[in-house]
Amino acid sequence: MKTLPALERRFGNLAGSRAYRLYVPSGYDGRPVPLVVMLHGSSQTPRDFAIGTRMDAMAEEQGLLVAYPDQPRSANISRSWNWFRPGDQRRDRGEPSILAGMKRRIMRDFAVDPARVYVSGLSSGGAAAAIMALAYPDLYAAVGIHSGLAGGSATGASSAFSAMRRGALIRPMRATRPLPTIVFHGDRDRTVSPVNGDQAIAQARPAGDLRTSVSVGHAPGGMAYTRTVLTAPAGNQGTEQWLLHGAGHAWAGGSEVGSYTDPKGPDASREMLRFFLSHAKEEGSRPHRRP
Repeated sequence: MKTLPALERRFGNLAGSRAYRLYVPSGYDGRPVPLVVMLHGSSQTPRDFAIGTRMDAMAEEQGLLVAYPDQPRSANISRSWNWFRPGDQRRDRGEPSILAGMKRRIMRDFAVDPARVYVSGLSSGGAAAAIMALAYPDLYAAVGIHSGLAGGSATGASSAFSAMRRGALIRPMRATRPLPTIVFHGDRDRTVSPVNGDQAIAQARPAGDLRTSVSVGHAPGGMAYTRTVLTAPAGNQGTEQWLLHGAGHAWAGGSEVGSYTDPKGPDASREMLRFFLSHAKEEGSRPHRRP
């Protein structure tokens, strides 16, 4: 698969620094565009994740920026985001502060629509995306979690492995300002139990009585799935959960050239973008751009 050109940059603050890969569509002309932040899984690199998800090609097609932060082995030997450490689960602390600062730096350097910034990830990246949604609900319009865990599912390495196998033993906190959330999880995932997808959806569940819509289908590659949509009373879509039947720990519909992908599944990248771009932050909840 041809790799589309991208910028290689770095952001740092008092908590540390991370390199990141930034895809800028060829049609970018300085007018505000959406931004999607993609957090890779363990043992992956930004380039590998971009290839496997095919997100660059979709960004080119739809005219948006995509950032791929890099978790180096110096921060975690498995290149996993440290979603299980208390110091990396809070606003203005650790890795969340680095990722939030990176997003603000991109918004300083490029014209980004502040109402259309999204964060997504796979596995440990999905767990980190859930943490970003909890810690910085003012920065994002929606979140995507693929084969990940709810934010705050563990408080250390031991409880992390337990949560991955059986779900969080502690009750994951409810979001005080739930963001629209889309979750993909394979029901044969032996790395991160599918119960974690249920817990991620529960964490993001809006308050009030919700209308539930359930549909079943088959992806062009043959994989069956069940899609459950919970809609808030005001009519705004609240959450969307895709349970992938027979799928393991892999990005659905991804390219076989990348790692941890399952081409037989529904196109998770396209569905996430469809979900993301249907949500924009309300004017009153937009963050102020920092100088």
